[in-house]
Amino acid sequence: MIDVVYFAWVRERVGQPREAIETKAETVAELIQDLTHRDVRYAAAFADLSAIRVAVDQTLVDFDTPISQAREIAFFPPMTGG
Repeated sequence: MIDVVYFAWVRERVGQPREAIETKAETVAELIQDLTHRDVRYAAAFADLSAIRVAVDQTLVDFDTPISQAREIAFFPPMTGG
């Protein structure tokens, strides 16, 4: 079981802040593919991957990162400074 956390507009599009899921996905990219097939809300949230950042166990990673040992995966828009 992996905790998946959504922030900002990703959360708004998915419709919930977090969920615990079981997946056979081996990478972040495969997880995203699984999620987009679940519901149109997920497809809308992940339609433009250039606007999504991901962290596995609170470490910023790429989409090809393995998730077999992950406890938490977080999706969020890019950070802006100021």
